[in-house]
Amino acid sequence: MKAVIPLAGKGTRLRPHTLHTPKPLLKVAGKPVLAYILDDLLELGVEEIVFIVGYLRETVEAWISDEYPQIEAHYVLQEVQDGTAGAIALAEPFIDEDLLVIFADAVLEVDYGLAKTLGQEYGAVIWAKEVEDYQRYGVIVTNDDGTMKTIVEKPSEPISRLANIGLYYVRDHELLFEGVRHTLAQDPGQEDKAKNRHRLDNDQTGIESYQLDESFFITGNNPLVDDELAEVGKK
Repeated sequence: MKAVIPLAGKGTRLRPHTLHTPKPLLKVAGKPVLAYILDDLLELGVEEIVFIVGYLRETVEAWISDEYPQIEAHYVLQEVQDGTAGAIALAEPFIDEDLLVIFADAVLEVDYGLAKTLGQEYGAVIWAKEVEDYQRYGVIVTNDDGTMKTIVEKPSEPISRLANIGLYYVRDHELLFEGVRHTLAQDPGQEDKAKNRHRLDNDQTGIESYQLDESFFITGNNPLVDDELAEVGKK
């Protein structure tokens, strides 16, 4: 299993904290957000990771090299911010097996081991978090058996309170990248992450949705970000 971690964003919602510090390196309880993710991946046995870099890439790459020399890291520059599909597409030359796609927007208590015990009837896992302000998220609508039916972006009615948090496991990497290419062909240059993510998810069949009990959102364009959390990042 490998992992893809998009890190190219500028973190504009967390300025001035991200003027000199990449948003994945903002600290929560004295530890960078990215460190929580990498520690979990190493515990899972994932040692080869593709990092999609951009803003302050030298800082990100130097930190990973110094703090996690055991990781086989591949760095790919995302020159154009063309959404989720565009970022993931850059990782294709390095992916030849099942993978995790993780956006470094939160500190999460995640059972990544679910990816290794997933039943053969499932092609993917999408992790979710129950929220009250469902209107601000892409929400996951599930079937009666708990599998994902679809994703609806920022619904006006409470059709679901399960927010898509940007954490995926995909068993069939070839099917994933086929879907990514389709997305990019349909919307060349499109920066609508919600639209890209929706299509990406629906190219996988038998997607199990898994709800997190605990999470601490801190960075990125997540609506749960507020000034108090940003203050945590600079400590």
